[in-house]
Amino acid sequence: MTAPDPKAWVKAIAPYIPGRSTTDDGRRVHKLSSNENPLGTSPDAKAAFATAANTLERYPDATATALREAIGEVHGLEPAQIIYGTGSDEILHLAAGAYAGVGDEIIHVRYGFAVYEIATRRVGATPVVVPDRDYATDVDAILAAVTERTTVVFVANPNNPTGTFVGADEIARLHAGLPSHVLLVLDQAYAEYLEEGEDDGGLALARTASNVLVTRTFSKIHGLAAERIGWGYGAPAIIDALHRIRGPFNVTIAGQAAAVAAIRDTGFVKDTRAHNTRWLRWFEEQIAGLGNAGLRAVPSKGNFSMVLFEGALTAERAYHGLMDAGYIVRWLPGQGLGHGLRITIGTEDETRGVVAALRELAGA
Repeated sequence: MTAPDPKAWVKAIAPYIPGRSTTDDGRRVHKLSSNENPLGTSPDAKAAFATAANTLERYPDATATALREAIGEVHGLEPAQIIYGTGSDEILHLAAGAYAGVGDEIIHVRYGFAVYEIATRRVGATPVVVPDRDYATDVDAILAAVTERTTVVFVANPNNPTGTFVGADEIARLHAGLPSHVLLVLDQAYAEYLEEGEDDGGLALARTASNVLVTRTFSKIHGLAAERIGWGYGAPAIIDALHRIRGPFNVTIAGQAAAVAAIRDTGFVKDTRAHNTRWLRWFEEQIAGLGNAGLRAVPSKGNFSMVLFEGALTAERAYHGLMDAGYIVRWLPGQGLGHGLRITIGTEDETRGVVAALRELAGA
């Protein structure tokens, strides 16, 4: 008797591995592996979430009207051109599902977000991985990889897991060089951490272009990772296509209420950005001081730093050494980054502590 056999492209998927929460011996220590908000969640969002407990018997608003209106209000966008999902991950999967299939190609950079390849293979399309430029997105490499089979290009900006950023001029050049039938997906999960004037122009481009989709998330700066809420913005035809395959009731009542309150709490967002700017800068300065020991931080625009180990201390040994010291970070050998650790910028104590542990491990 034979069992049902999954499609070959499904069996080719390497499942997503999330950041760990416990050490090898089961201890819960300082978690700096998932780029969560060290300041927690907006008090307004917490209150809205708690109030929603009174409506557990009801289905959510399937159109997420209040959420779309709040996003549109804060970002100056048309609510009708906003889609919502179970984290921005769902939006990325919807983009692949609506615009690619067997025989098509989807492009992403070598050190891009792991979900891109999963979303590509899930629909039977072929992932095309292009080289980076010192861990950053290389626009020329992407354009050189485009063929008649290309239907989608994924670009994370700032990039995860490296933290690198491509400016508005390069994003505009990338878009101008793509055929009009290719969907450019700009994954801006960490865009709220950018300083004023560092916008890559993605939302403005998505307003006027027929082939640009911008995705964002409430999991990072808004501190709502537990609720898994993301959103996207693009031309009406793109949003219509994504809605056709979106799961019904995909954002809970509590999640919608918390997200509405979170995005309107601009003070909490500002405080989180200021904390991250201060301690990311300090962290990178400290790692630069360990250059003689072979450590190097890739310049980051996110709420994390990719630390490269190019000397006697290896990333693997540092990963386990930090765990022993009480800090879990992200080691990504499966993404070709076996020589690096992605380290979330935590609280002041966590950030100082992980640097002290690294200094001791490096013998500096």
